[in-house]
Amino acid sequence: MVEKIFKFMLPLLLNFLLGQTTPATLPPEEVVQPQQVRPLPGQLDTVPTFNSNSPELVLKEGILLSTFPPDGKKVPTAHLNFPFRGRFDIFAHHIAKAEPPENLQSLYLGIILHNPGSEAVKVNIWQAASYLSQPDAPFIQLPSLSQNLLGKVFAGPGDRVMSDVLRGVRQEIFPAQIEIPPGQSRMLLNLPIPVQGLTPPLNGRSTLIRLWSNGTVYAASLAMFARVNPDGSERSPTLEEWQNLLDNSDLAGPRDKTPTPLEQTGKPIIYGRVAGVAGGSRWRALLVDNPKARYLTIPQPGQVFSYALSTLHGGTLGTGQIQSAPMLVRYPDTAYRAHGNYGIQYSLKLPLYNNTQNPQTVSVSMQTPLKEDQLGKPGLRFLSTPAPQVFFRGTVRVRYKDDQGQPQTQFVHLVQRRGQPGEPLVLLNMKAGDRSLVEVDFLYPPDATPPQVLTVSTQAEPR
Repeated sequence: MVEKIFKFMLPLLLNFLLGQTTPATLPPEEVVQPQQVRPLPGQLDTVPTFNSNSPELVLKEGILLSTFPPDGKKVPTAHLNFPFRGRFDIFAHHIAKAEPPENLQSLYLGIILHNPGSEAVKVNIWQAASYLSQPDAPFIQLPSLSQNLLGKVFAGPGDRVMSDVLRGVRQEIFPAQIEIPPGQSRMLLNLPIPVQGLTPPLNGRSTLIRLWSNGTVYAASLAMFARVNPDGSERSPTLEEWQNLLDNSDLAGPRDKTPTPLEQTGKPIIYGRVAGVAGGSRWRALLVDNPKARYLTIPQPGQVFSYALSTLHGGTLGTGQIQSAPMLVRYPDTAYRAHGNYGIQYSLKLPLYNNTQNPQTVSVSMQTPLKEDQLGKPGLRFLSTPAPQVFFRGTVRVRYKDDQGQPQTQFVHLVQRRGQPGEPLVLLNMKAGDRSLVEVDFLYPPDATPPQVLTVSTQAEPR
């Protein structure tokens, strides 16, 4: 008996002794980059964005987001009564999971548009893309920087969707125009999120659509499990079945965590998932020395400054600027702002000016510093070894003129982890007194974690 106890206890004792003698892995060292962090000039436009991201994981079918009027609906509180007309965007990002694991029925995502008027409405689809995690865009390991001219570099459906829309793509599954007769509805999207054959049985779908309507329409995103044919095969729900779910169902579930009210300052902050209409589709900015200036003076040699990107309350990097789009309408248990600005395009112009007497090497880069609200020291904090969590995964378009004065357009795919300084998007050799316009465009991708910064630095002069 004693021998058996000894054999059982020996591995535990050895593990204990090793735990006492092996030093724990030290956390990565913080590196402070002394610099100025500036608020981003410009502002969001007023184009409304239908933002359907709560619940992110959908296990119970129902209404994800409805901007229909509540009149005549079985659950009036599920309808936010927000009409669209002219330009608007639709963003949706949801996940399906087999629950229980043997229930491998596909979840369908439906987006329906309704014309309440007495005349036909035409809805033009400008750009649009919708992809699954599996098999369209699996989360694979990628380098921190890759050239992505052809749009073949991506990891995750949100990454791929944003890259397509940035390039002006309308995926072939979307028509150029939908005509909706008076008082009728049409499906804009009716696609599955299948889990059959996946290990684990988990899948997601990201969608972004840019539209223009010549009349008033209402929109709703809906979740319904596949209907079953007599032979046991799955089929997509019909327009009538979607309409019935819209009229008679409650909100889909399970509900995500309820967000922390904005006025509460305690930690931790629960931002919550977004379900509502956000105010804004694009942030255009001209980055210059001051509102009356026409150029952006480069930093002195060896110096650097940054502009905050996608800042949010509790994470303004000392600028006091919150870029999160305001919610025009929302459900009470969902995010107070569109934190992260998923699907929103940043279009930034930097008219750089070398005001020194010498040639200078200037870089423009995106970076992912540690999130903070007030900078403890005048600068940004990075990690000597970036943390394992990926905080930004997406494609950035950079336009500039090269050293020969030839216009260049590059698409650069970035993967940045928490605390990662990042590599230059563009490196310019600027002569004394030279001016050079750099344009940076990207759509903030789902699965990214704000904030980031856009950094301009001038190489130190050799000693």
